[in-house]
Amino acid sequence: MPPRAPSLKLEDQLCYAVYSASLAINRVYKPLLDELGLTYPQYLAMLVLWEDDALTVKEIADRLMLESSTLTPLLKRLEAAGFVARRRSEEDERQVVIRLTDEGRALKERAGCVPLALLAGSKLPIRDLGRLNVEIRALRDALAERAPEVA
Repeated sequence: MPPRAPSLKLEDQLCYAVYSASLAINRVYKPLLDELGLTYPQYLAMLVLWEDDALTVKEIADRLMLESSTLTPLLKRLEAAGFVARRRSEEDERQVVIRLTDEGRALKERAGCVPLALLAGSKLPIRDLGRLNVEIRALRDALAERAPEVA
């Protein structure tokens, strides 16, 4: 017996569940990020820098799975807001190193409300959210291994 064709119903699509959940998360985050003066992509870049300060644009782009050319304008806006400083690397002037400013480091304390809002809004135990995070990252990593490289 041949295998059954997968369902083409919208609600059966994992991609739609992930996409629509991402939209819902962004709706929860938006008012909080507006108050911090950040967009969602800027928030992600700041998360990377709060973990490891003084990274090259390429290192940040790799962590966020973005192209450097996509990240550069975002980092310039963070610099204009006073959260980061961009400087050419002393070892290799082709590379730009991004460092948090005092204001960028201070923003980390104020940003603690963002993940708390997701926890409260989800109405799920933190253990379940943690497990979901692990499962989604495993899916992402498995798909990334099989995805064709973009030239």
